[in-house]
Amino acid sequence: MSKERKERVNVVYSTNPDYQYEHSVAGNEQQTLEPAKQKLTVRLDKKQRGGKKVTLVQGFTGADDDLKDLGKILKTKCGVGGTVKDGEILIQGDFRDKIVEYLVGEGYKAKRGN
Repeated sequence: MSKERKERVNVVYSTNPDYQYEHSVAGNEQQTLEPAKQKLTVRLDKKQRGGKKVTLVQGFTGADDDLKDLGKILKTKCGVGGTVKDGEILIQGDFRDKIVEYLVGEGYKAKRGN
């Protein structure tokens, strides 16, 4: 399937010969703020996780790709697994201090939650 066909919005077929398809706009992704303007919260969570602890990094403002890149860096620094979903970074285990230390060193405004 061509990229143009995938980008058509809400129209499968039209009998109007003069009809122009609307295409989704690619530029609607949020701009990533510079690290000094980011206000991140790093907290521990174990709800609905079978008692397992995960470190959540919340409050990132920006593009999904930049969030995924930051998540990958944090997973590497901690040497554990994790994921990025719903605008949050989940790191397996309790690494609040290590993550806050890294983020502050990179210029982010990060604070430790509960």
